[in-house]
Amino acid sequence: MSHYHHVCSLEDLKKAQTLGYEIEDHEGFLVMNNTNVLAYRNSCPHIGMNLEFSENTFLEPDGRYIQCAMHGALFEIDTGLCIHGPCLNQYLEPVQVKVEDDQVLVSI
Repeated sequence: MSHYHHVCSLEDLKKAQTLGYEIEDHEGFLVMNNTNVLAYRNSCPHIGMNLEFSENTFLEPDGRYIQCAMHGALFEIDTGLCIHGPCLNQYLEPVQVKVEDDQVLVSI
């Protein structure tokens, strides 16, 4: 049975656009795309490395794609599909996320 854990306020995520988190042994990140809140495991499907360039920096400079810092793989924000790089056509692992009372929670 999965349990939801608080990560941040919706307002904090809106300001940052992406936020990394670690809960127990689970590393993931949140991304705000328009009004959608999405969450993925912080692991590139290529070799399992963390994705971010620096703390809470998961997007390429234009902010249109999630980018792996190791080999530059690009992933669609809404689907997690790799569209460029060594893990082409593979997906980031999604994490269940919900917003309650303007607080963002993830399931682990």
